[in-house]
Order: sequence, then C-alpha cells, then structure tokens
Amino acid sequence: MSKILVLPGDGIGKEIITQALKVIDSLNANNNLGMELVHGLIGGSAYDETGSPLPEETLKAAKECDSILLGAVGGYQWEVLDRPLRPERGLLGLRAEMDLFSNLRPAILYPQLAAASSLKEEIVSGLDLMIVRELVGGIYFGEPRGIEVKDGQRFGINSATYFESEIARIGHSAFQIAQKRDKRVCSVDKANVLEVCELWREVMEEVSKDYPDVELSHIYVDNAAMQLVKAPKQFDVMVTSNLFGDVLSDCAAMLTGSIGMLPSASLNKDNFGMYEPIHGSAPDIAGKDIANPLATILSVAMMLRYSLNQTDLAGKIEVAVNTVLDQGYRTGDIAAQGDTVIGTEEMGDRVVAALK
Repeated sequence: MSKILVLPGDGIGKEIITQALKVIDSLNANNNLGMELVHGLIGGSAYDETGSPLPEETLKAAKECDSILLGAVGGYQWEVLDRPLRPERGLLGLRAEMDLFSNLRPAILYPQLAAASSLKEEIVSGLDLMIVRELVGGIYFGEPRGIEVKDGQRFGINSATYFESEIARIGHSAFQIAQKRDKRVCSVDKANVLEVCELWREVMEEVSKDYPDVELSHIYVDNAAMQLVKAPKQFDVMVTSNLFGDVLSDCAAMLTGSIGMLPSASLNKDNFGMYEPIHGSAPDIAGKDIANPLATILSVAMMLRYSLNQTDLAGKIEVAVNTVLDQGYRTGDIAAQGDTVIGTEEMGDRVVAALK
C-alpha cells in the first residue's frame, strides 16, 4: 500500500486536485492499488489556519508518506506578510526539508494542441524535451542574503552558491533520465561570467565520464533561451541550476500551447517525489470552474512512474488525456475554433470516463 500526502494549497489548487483525486479513486477501484490518501495544509491556507505556511503536521506527514501531490500556493492576500510567512516559503521549505533536489519538467506538445502554441507548427510539432532543474541550492537558498543599509543606502544581496556534490547529483539525475530517452544532455550555465558556473561545467564534464553512452553539450543560458524559441526540438534533456531552470522551464512550457498542460516531479535520492503542475495558483480564476486540471492529472501519471513503480498505469492516464483531446474537449486556455469548451470538473470526469 502506498501513502500519498495531498496538499491542495491555494487558489485553483483545490479545484485541480479534486479532479486528480477522481483519477486516483478510479485507479484504486479498478486496479486494486490500495493507495491511501493523507490530507494536509500548505501555503496561504496553512498560514490562515495555523500561522505557518508549512505546519509541523504537514512536514511530519510528508516524512511518513511515499509521495506528495500538490496543487499550488500563493495569492494576493498573503503578499503583505513578512517573507518567512508567505505561502511560497512553505513550498521552498518542503523542498528543502525533503531534499527534493531534482526537478523534472517535461515540455511535451500534444499533437492535438499544435495550433495553440505561439510558435509555428513546424517548429514545435513533435516537441518532447525534459528540463532537469536543481531545486534546493543556488541563489534561492545561498547565504548571505537579505537587504541592509550600506554606505547610506539600501543594499540587497543574494548568493549563488553550489558545492560540487550538489552539482554532481543533479548531473547524475539528468544523465540517468537521458539514458531512457535520446541519450543527449545539454548543460546550461553562464560559465563565461560566473565562477559558480565554471564549477558547474567542470563537474558536469566529470559526471559525464560515468555515462559514455550519453552525449554532453554545453550552452550559455542566454543562448539557451534564444534556441528554445528558435529550434526547441534540438534538445533532449537540459540540466541547469535553480534560477536558470525556473526561467527556462516556464519558457519551454509556453511552447506547448499552455502552461496548464505540464506536470512536474521533484525527487530526492530515494525517488520520494512531490508532484505538481508547473502553473501557479491563479487566484483570479479560482472558483470559476475554468482552470485546466490536466497538468495535475498528468502529475499523477508522473507520480506513478517515478515514485510508485506503476509505469503501466501512468501510461493509461496519458492515453486517457490523449483520448479526451482527440474527442475535441478543451478548457478555455487550450481551446481553438471548433473545439468543445468544458469546465474544470467536466474535464476531470471526461478523463475518468476515458480511463474506464
């Protein structure tokens, strides 16, 4: 039996998680999976109830479960809080406490949605790349950090820091994923300017010696951004630091037509994972039954594949999503002329029906 911690979070998180749970319930009922769901709080909703964006109860539950399914965190009403109390600090804290260093962000263009991409169809048709982002180090966590007064004016500082061991382990993660794909890794850095990136490149070269079947290349981050919108299909697996990965993965997401289609996984060395859509909490559309739940449903597929060793069932979910898209059903963010526009709840029901 597998225990899954369910953290809906804020904004549209509750709506999209509800649809993902319909899929899990269907799999439980029809495949005798015995997945046990444990519910918890994170983000702004956790702060409202407990005074903390990451309550001790949530952290304790995470350590007793086999994986986490997360909705989204954040909202306008919490932006006035002191930084340690903001919803995003709960998410960063959970990543750090569970050592979820390897963030997998696939950018896959479903053929039915080629027209929804902002790029020409011939540029993005058949797109299937994986961005592997280091998630618990770099400038988001480095010390010293803060805002102080220096020479009579405010002075802000953040530190981009990496130990070679932190770089090596994300490198191994990327190479191992590449071995299951097209056996190509492109490492993204800014080694011509930043010393931390010089070390990044050196360590990637060292790690590559353990994977002679995988081709390693390097690219500067500014060129990587340009190439993603110029010729994205040249990439198989991209591996990069926390900051660069944050930016590039959202750029890659829009190549697929909608950020609402893309799942993600954040793994530790034991393949314990937190699975979540890469979009945010979208408070402006919360409660309107228009959010796209497919990224969250596809996050369940990633959870089955990477943490729960249920590859066949992961494939069934992906086939079900394809079936619904083939039938012409769309939420508003991915709809084109002639499509049937449906809401969040009906999209979840359609996927469950396709599963059966």
